Amino acid sequence: MLKKLRVADVNLQIELLYEKTIKQAKDYETEFDKPNVSIHIPCSDYEDFKKDAPYLSDEDIEYLYTGAAFYEALLHFNGFMLHSSGVVVDNYAYLFSADPGTGKSTHTSLYLKYFKDNAKIINDDKPALRLMDNDIYVYGTPWSGKTNQNINMRVPLGAIVFLERSEENWVKEITPKEAIPLILQQTIRPNDKDTMIKLLDILDTVLSKARLYKLGCNISEEAVRVSYSKIKRED
Repeated sequence: MLKKLRVADVNLQIELLYEKTIKQAKDYETEFDKPNVSIHIPCSDYEDFKKDAPYLSDEDIEYLYTGAAFYEALLHFNGFMLHSSGVVVDNYAYLFSADPGTGKSTHTSLYLKYFKDNAKIINDDKPALRLMDNDIYVYGTPWSGKTNQNINMRVPLGAIVFLERSEENWVKEITPKEAIPLILQQTIRPNDKDTMIKLLDILDTVLSKARLYKLGCNISEEAVRVSYSKIKRED
């Protein structure tokens, strides 16, 4: 089934066969004459995936493959994916990034509880970022991890926050130099040299513009108050 989507302001033509990705893509469907990006999974790639990960279903493979293909293509549009849970408050997106199991989604769920209708999850696992009009914008996408939480919207970036567990709640601002190894652990790293250089060029600009923090937090409402009071973008 050929679908036309608009994801992160990119016209995407994509062949989808399975319900999971079709359902996730529904809110992104649109019409256009020419795609910016086309994605099709060859049968041989399904077989290669199954050799490496025999526990994956064809539906899972389609979801993972199409997401990876889109995010790699996004590099050619001054964009990239950050493995993070993104919450929108007061029309700014705050991205909480960490290794799986650290508590990203737990922390952003506390934001929803604290701010109620004034907060929403733009993407709970793989939001897209793009450099546009001298600012950094965050987008929801159909690829949003196990919780399937995503919204088809674009908002300016408030801050990128690297999260770790802590008994005490604390926040500290970090430099681009400190952030670069952390962000490289949480995004797609292309195999070919030219595309990797493109990613590094994008990150160089993003990290020079973005507000960057480390956050130590526990599972409490105080964690939201402490983090938001420090990272809140007010311009």
